Amino acid sequence: METLLLDTNEISRAAEIIKNGGLVAMPTETVYGLAADALNGRAVAKIFEAKGRPMDNPLIVHIADISQIYPLVREFPEKARLLAEKFWPGPLTIILPKSDIIPVEVSAGLDTVAVRFPSHPAAQELIRLSSPLAAPSANLSGSPSPTDVRHVMDDMNGRIDAVIDGGECSVGVESTVITLASDPPRLLRPGGVTLEQLREVIGEVVLDSAVMNPLADGQKASSPGMKYKHYSPKANVVLIKGTEEDFLSFVNMRNDGKTAVLCYEEDKDKLSLPYICAGRENDYDEQARSLFSSLREADERGFETVYAHCPDTEGVGLAVYNRLIRAAGFEVIELG
Repeated sequence: METLLLDTNEISRAAEIIKNGGLVAMPTETVYGLAADALNGRAVAKIFEAKGRPMDNPLIVHIADISQIYPLVREFPEKARLLAEKFWPGPLTIILPKSDIIPVEVSAGLDTVAVRFPSHPAAQELIRLSSPLAAPSANLSGSPSPTDVRHVMDDMNGRIDAVIDGGECSVGVESTVITLASDPPRLLRPGGVTLEQLREVIGEVVLDSAVMNPLADGQKASSPGMKYKHYSPKANVVLIKGTEEDFLSFVNMRNDGKTAVLCYEEDKDKLSLPYICAGRENDYDEQARSLFSSLREADERGFETVYAHCPDTEGVGLAVYNRLIRAAGFEVIELG
Protein backbone atom coordinates (compact mmCIF):
# COMPACT_ATOMS: atom_id res chain seq x y z
CA MET A 1 0.00 0.00 0.00
CA GLU A 2 1.25 3.48 -0.89
CA THR A 3 0.60 6.02 1.87
CA LEU A 4 -0.22 9.41 0.38
CA LEU A 5 1.19 12.50 2.08
CA LEU A 6 -1.42 15.23 1.72
CA ASP A 7 -1.36 18.89 2.72
CA THR A 8 -4.25 20.80 4.24
CA ASN A 9 -5.43 21.90 0.80
CA GLU A 10 -6.19 18.26 -0.08
CA ILE A 11 -8.59 17.37 2.74
CA SER A 12 -11.42 16.68 0.29
CA ARG A 13 -9.26 13.90 -1.15
CA ALA A 14 -8.78 12.49 2.35
CA ALA A 15 -12.54 12.67 2.93
CA GLU A 16 -13.15 10.51 -0.14
CA ILE A 17 -10.77 7.91 1.27
CA ILE A 18 -12.74 7.90 4.53
CA LYS A 19 -16.06 7.56 2.68
CA ASN A 20 -14.65 4.57 0.80
CA GLY A 21 -13.73 2.78 4.03
CA GLY A 22 -10.07 3.79 4.17
CA LEU A 23 -7.76 5.10 6.86
CA VAL A 24 -6.35 8.64 7.11
CA ALA A 25 -3.99 10.02 9.74
CA MET A 26 -5.15 13.50 10.69
CA PRO A 27 -3.61 16.23 12.85
CA THR A 28 -5.37 17.27 16.02
CA GLU A 29 -4.30 19.68 18.74
CA THR A 30 -3.35 16.71 20.97
CA VAL A 31 -1.62 14.08 18.78
CA TYR A 32 -2.12 12.79 15.24
CA GLY A 33 -5.12 10.47 15.05
CA LEU A 34 -5.67 7.47 12.78
CA ALA A 35 -9.17 8.07 11.45
CA ALA A 36 -11.89 5.88 9.96
CA ASP A 37 -15.65 6.33 9.55
CA ALA A 38 -16.87 5.76 13.11
CA LEU A 39 -20.15 4.23 11.92
CA ASN A 40 -18.49 1.71 9.60
CA GLY A 41 -17.40 -1.27 11.67
CA ARG A 42 -15.32 -2.81 8.87
CA ALA A 43 -13.40 0.43 8.36
CA VAL A 44 -12.82 0.79 12.10
CA ALA A 45 -11.48 -2.77 12.28
CA LYS A 46 -8.72 -1.71 9.87
CA ILE A 47 -7.44 0.72 12.52
CA PHE A 48 -6.69 -2.15 14.88
CA GLU A 49 -4.94 -4.09 12.12
CA ALA A 50 -2.80 -1.13 11.02
CA LYS A 51 -1.74 -0.27 14.58
CA GLY A 52 -1.45 -3.82 15.92
CA ARG A 53 -3.91 -2.67 18.59
CA PRO A 54 -5.82 -5.12 20.82
CA MET A 55 -9.52 -5.19 19.94
CA ASP A 56 -10.59 -4.76 23.59
CA ASN A 57 -9.18 -1.22 23.69
CA PRO A 58 -12.01 1.28 22.97
CA LEU A 59 -11.73 4.19 20.53
CA ILE A 60 -12.74 7.85 20.67
CA VAL A 61 -15.28 9.26 18.21
CA HIS A 62 -14.41 12.74 16.91
CA ILE A 63 -17.11 15.23 15.90
CA ALA A 64 -16.99 18.71 14.34
CA ASP A 65 -20.27 20.15 15.61
CA ILE A 66 -22.04 19.67 18.92
CA SER A 67 -25.17 18.51 17.09
CA GLN A 68 -23.29 15.42 15.90
CA ILE A 69 -23.16 13.95 19.40
CA TYR A 70 -26.92 13.43 19.80
CA PRO A 71 -27.26 10.41 17.46
CA LEU A 72 -24.20 8.80 19.09
CA VAL A 73 -25.41 8.72 22.71
CA ARG A 74 -28.56 7.72 24.60
CA GLU A 75 -28.49 10.85 26.71
CA PHE A 76 -26.63 14.14 26.92
CA PRO A 77 -26.92 15.19 30.58
CA GLU A 78 -26.44 18.64 32.08
CA LYS A 79 -22.87 17.96 33.22
CA ALA A 80 -21.93 16.93 29.68
CA ARG A 81 -23.48 20.12 28.34
CA LEU A 82 -21.54 22.25 30.82
CA LEU A 83 -18.25 20.54 29.96
CA ALA A 84 -18.89 20.84 26.22
CA GLU A 85 -19.71 24.54 26.52
CA LYS A 86 -16.49 25.17 28.46
CA PHE A 87 -13.95 22.91 26.75
CA TRP A 88 -15.20 22.06 23.24
CA PRO A 89 -13.66 22.30 20.76
CA GLY A 90 -10.58 21.19 22.66
CA PRO A 91 -8.66 18.35 24.32
CA LEU A 92 -11.49 16.80 26.35
CA THR A 93 -13.20 13.45 25.74
CA ILE A 94 -16.54 12.72 27.41
CA ILE A 95 -17.78 9.15 27.91
CA LEU A 96 -21.56 8.62 27.84
CA PRO A 97 -23.98 5.69 27.33
CA LYS A 98 -23.84 4.83 23.63
CA SER A 99 -26.63 4.60 21.10
CA ASP A 100 -27.24 1.55 18.93
CA ILE A 101 -25.50 3.07 15.90
CA ILE A 102 -22.04 2.78 17.51
CA PRO A 103 -20.29 -0.33 16.14
CA VAL A 104 -18.87 -2.83 18.63
CA GLU A 105 -15.44 -2.19 17.10
CA VAL A 106 -15.56 1.38 18.46
CA SER A 107 -16.86 0.62 21.95
CA ALA A 108 -14.87 -2.62 22.45
CA GLY A 109 -18.07 -4.24 23.70
CA LEU A 110 -18.75 -1.58 26.35
CA ASP A 111 -22.14 0.11 26.77
CA THR A 112 -20.50 3.53 26.44
CA VAL A 113 -18.87 5.67 23.79
CA ALA A 114 -16.11 8.27 24.14
CA VAL A 115 -16.65 11.49 22.15
CA ARG A 116 -14.60 14.62 21.61
CA PHE A 117 -14.65 17.75 19.44
CA PRO A 118 -11.07 18.54 18.34
CA SER A 119 -10.00 22.15 17.79
CA HIS A 120 -7.56 21.58 14.92
CA PRO A 121 -9.10 23.07 11.76
CA ALA A 122 -7.86 20.24 9.53
CA ALA A 123 -9.52 17.63 11.74
CA GLN A 124 -12.74 19.62 11.79
CA GLU A 125 -12.80 19.97 8.01
CA LEU A 126 -12.15 16.26 7.47
CA ILE A 127 -15.04 15.38 9.78
CA ARG A 128 -17.38 17.88 8.12
CA LEU A 129 -16.56 16.48 4.66
CA SER A 130 -16.92 12.84 5.70
CA SER A 131 -18.48 11.65 9.00
CA PRO A 132 -17.80 11.35 12.72
CA LEU A 133 -14.41 9.68 12.93
CA ALA A 134 -13.05 6.97 15.21
CA ALA A 135 -9.43 7.89 15.77
CA PRO A 136 -6.84 6.59 18.21
CA SER A 137 -3.28 7.88 17.97
CA ALA A 138 -1.65 7.25 14.58
CA ASN A 139 1.26 5.12 15.77
CA LEU A 140 2.11 1.47 16.23
CA SER A 141 0.35 0.23 19.34
CA GLY A 142 2.37 0.83 22.50
CA SER A 143 4.91 3.20 20.98
CA PRO A 144 5.12 6.96 21.70
CA SER A 145 2.24 8.87 20.19
CA PRO A 146 2.94 10.98 17.07
CA THR A 147 3.03 14.76 17.43
CA ASP A 148 4.24 15.59 13.92
CA VAL A 149 3.84 14.05 10.48
CA ARG A 150 7.32 12.50 10.51
CA HIS A 151 6.37 10.36 13.50
CA VAL A 152 3.27 9.15 11.65
CA MET A 153 5.22 8.22 8.54
CA ASP A 154 7.86 6.43 10.62
CA ASP A 155 5.17 4.12 12.05
CA MET A 156 2.38 4.04 9.48
CA ASN A 157 3.97 4.41 6.03
CA GLY A 158 2.65 1.54 3.90
CA ARG A 159 0.00 0.60 6.48
CA ILE A 160 -2.64 3.30 5.83
CA ASP A 161 -4.04 5.18 2.87
CA ALA A 162 -3.01 8.76 3.61
CA VAL A 163 -1.60 11.27 6.10
CA ILE A 164 -2.58 14.94 6.31
CA ASP A 165 0.38 17.13 7.24
CA GLY A 166 -0.98 19.68 9.69
CA GLY A 167 2.26 20.64 11.43
CA GLU A 168 3.20 19.99 15.04
CA CYS A 169 0.52 19.32 17.65
CA SER A 170 0.09 22.14 20.15
CA VAL A 171 -0.89 20.10 23.24
CA GLY A 172 1.31 17.05 22.69
CA VAL A 173 -0.49 14.47 24.85
CA GLU A 174 -3.82 12.77 24.23
CA SER A 175 -7.07 14.32 25.40
CA THR A 176 -8.34 14.26 28.94
CA VAL A 177 -10.97 11.51 29.33
CA ILE A 178 -13.83 11.82 31.81
CA THR A 179 -16.68 9.36 32.18
CA LEU A 180 -20.14 10.62 33.03
CA ALA A 181 -21.46 7.06 32.96
CA SER A 182 -20.65 6.79 36.68
CA ASP A 183 -21.67 8.82 39.70
CA PRO A 184 -19.61 10.73 40.63
CA PRO A 185 -17.81 11.34 37.32
CA ARG A 186 -14.32 9.84 37.08
CA LEU A 187 -11.19 11.13 35.37
CA LEU A 188 -9.85 8.14 33.42
CA ARG A 189 -6.98 9.78 31.56
CA PRO A 190 -5.42 13.19 32.32
CA GLY A 191 -4.56 15.59 29.51
CA GLY A 192 -4.63 19.24 28.55
CA VAL A 193 -7.85 19.86 30.48
CA THR A 194 -6.88 19.37 34.11
CA LEU A 195 -8.67 17.72 37.01
CA GLU A 196 -8.87 21.09 38.71
CA GLN A 197 -10.55 22.66 35.67
CA LEU A 198 -13.11 19.85 35.47
CA ARG A 199 -14.02 20.27 39.14
CA GLU A 200 -14.49 24.00 38.66
CA VAL A 201 -17.20 23.30 36.07
CA ILE A 202 -19.12 20.27 37.40
CA GLY A 203 -18.04 19.83 41.02
CA GLU A 204 -16.88 16.46 42.30
CA VAL A 205 -14.71 14.43 39.92
CA VAL A 206 -12.90 11.33 41.20
CA LEU A 207 -9.39 10.48 39.98
CA ASP A 208 -9.55 6.88 38.78
CA SER A 209 -6.93 4.65 40.41
CA ALA A 210 -5.77 3.47 36.96
CA VAL A 211 -4.41 6.96 36.19
CA MET A 212 -1.42 6.31 38.44
CA ASN A 213 -1.52 2.53 38.87
CA PRO A 214 -1.85 -0.56 36.66
CA LEU A 215 -5.36 -1.65 35.77
CA ALA A 216 -6.54 -4.38 38.14
CA ASP A 217 -6.52 -7.96 36.85
CA GLY A 218 -9.73 -8.70 34.96
CA GLN A 219 -10.84 -5.06 34.93
CA LYS A 220 -12.09 -3.80 31.56
CA ALA A 221 -10.51 -0.70 30.07
CA SER A 222 -13.20 1.98 29.85
CA SER A 223 -10.86 4.45 28.17
CA PRO A 224 -7.93 4.28 25.76
CA GLY A 225 -4.55 4.25 27.47
CA MET A 226 -5.65 2.35 30.59
CA LYS A 227 -4.93 -1.34 30.05
CA TYR A 228 -1.69 -1.87 28.21
CA LYS A 229 1.86 -0.56 28.30
CA HIS A 230 1.67 2.62 26.27
CA TYR A 231 3.76 5.46 24.89
CA SER A 232 6.97 3.47 25.19
CA PRO A 233 10.09 3.69 23.02
CA LYS A 234 12.26 0.65 22.34
CA ALA A 235 14.61 1.94 25.02
CA ASN A 236 13.80 0.89 28.58
CA VAL A 237 12.29 3.84 30.47
CA VAL A 238 12.82 3.97 34.24
CA LEU A 239 11.32 6.60 36.57
CA ILE A 240 13.32 7.85 39.52
CA LYS A 241 11.68 9.15 42.70
CA GLY A 242 13.80 11.29 44.98
CA THR A 243 15.25 14.72 45.47
CA GLU A 244 16.93 16.50 42.57
CA GLU A 245 20.32 16.00 44.27
CA ASP A 246 19.75 12.26 44.68
CA PHE A 247 18.48 11.94 41.11
CA LEU A 248 21.53 13.70 39.62
CA SER A 249 23.91 11.66 41.75
CA PHE A 250 22.19 8.41 40.67
CA VAL A 251 22.19 9.06 36.93
CA ASN A 252 25.68 10.59 36.76
CA MET A 253 27.10 7.23 37.87
CA ARG A 254 25.58 5.52 34.82
CA ASN A 255 27.49 7.04 31.92
CA ASP A 256 27.97 3.83 29.96
CA GLY A 257 27.30 5.20 26.45
CA LYS A 258 24.00 3.36 26.26
CA THR A 259 22.05 5.42 28.79
CA ALA A 260 20.43 8.83 28.55
CA VAL A 261 18.54 11.10 30.92
CA LEU A 262 15.21 12.74 30.19
CA CYS A 263 15.89 16.01 31.96
CA TYR A 264 14.65 19.53 32.52
CA GLU A 265 16.34 22.53 30.92
CA GLU A 266 17.67 23.59 34.33
CA ASP A 267 19.51 20.27 34.90
CA LYS A 268 21.30 19.67 31.60
CA ASP A 269 24.55 21.41 32.67
CA LYS A 270 24.68 19.23 35.79
CA LEU A 271 24.81 15.93 33.88
CA SER A 272 27.85 13.89 32.90
CA LEU A 273 25.99 11.62 30.45
CA PRO A 274 23.86 12.20 27.35
CA TYR A 275 20.51 13.87 27.89
CA ILE A 276 17.26 14.65 26.12
CA CYS A 277 15.71 17.89 27.27
CA ALA A 278 11.97 17.71 27.98
CA GLY A 279 11.26 21.36 28.78
CA ARG A 280 11.55 23.58 31.82
CA GLU A 281 10.92 22.14 35.27
CA ASN A 282 7.79 24.13 36.11
CA ASP A 283 6.37 24.44 32.59
CA TYR A 284 4.04 21.43 32.42
CA ASP A 285 2.56 22.49 29.07
CA GLU A 286 6.03 22.54 27.51
CA GLN A 287 6.84 19.14 29.02
CA ALA A 288 3.65 17.71 27.52
CA ARG A 289 4.41 19.14 24.07
CA SER A 290 7.92 17.66 24.01
CA LEU A 291 7.38 14.34 25.80
CA PHE A 292 6.63 11.97 22.93
CA SER A 293 9.18 13.48 20.56
CA SER A 294 11.75 13.15 23.37
CA LEU A 295 10.96 9.46 23.83
CA ARG A 296 11.24 8.90 20.08
CA GLU A 297 14.57 10.74 20.08
CA ALA A 298 15.91 8.15 22.53
CA ASP A 299 15.45 5.44 19.91
CA GLU A 300 16.78 7.60 17.09
CA ARG A 301 19.99 8.10 19.07
CA GLY A 302 20.28 4.41 19.92
CA PHE A 303 19.97 4.52 23.71
CA GLU A 304 19.03 1.36 25.56
CA THR A 305 17.94 2.95 28.84
CA VAL A 306 16.32 6.29 29.66
CA TYR A 307 16.09 7.58 33.22
CA ALA A 308 13.48 10.22 34.01
CA HIS A 309 12.84 12.11 37.22
CA CYS A 310 9.21 11.64 38.34
CA PRO A 311 7.38 14.83 37.35
CA ASP A 312 5.02 16.77 39.57
CA THR A 313 1.38 15.73 39.33
CA GLU A 314 -0.06 19.23 39.50
CA GLY A 315 -2.21 20.43 36.58
CA VAL A 316 -0.99 19.14 33.21
CA GLY A 317 1.93 17.58 35.10
CA LEU A 318 -0.46 14.74 35.98
CA ALA A 319 -0.80 13.95 32.26
CA VAL A 320 3.00 13.90 31.86
CA TYR A 321 3.34 11.60 34.86
CA ASN A 322 0.60 9.30 33.55
CA ARG A 323 2.31 8.91 30.17
CA LEU A 324 5.76 8.38 31.69
CA ILE A 325 4.65 5.80 34.26
CA ARG A 326 3.05 3.78 31.46
CA ALA A 327 6.02 4.24 29.14
CA ALA A 328 8.11 2.79 31.99
CA GLY A 329 5.73 -0.13 32.50
CA PHE A 330 5.45 1.16 36.11
CA GLU A 331 9.17 0.57 36.73
CA VAL A 332 10.14 3.07 39.44
CA ILE A 333 13.30 3.36 41.54
CA GLU A 334 12.83 5.15 44.85
CA LEU A 335 15.91 6.89 46.23
CA GLY A 336 16.53 7.89 49.81
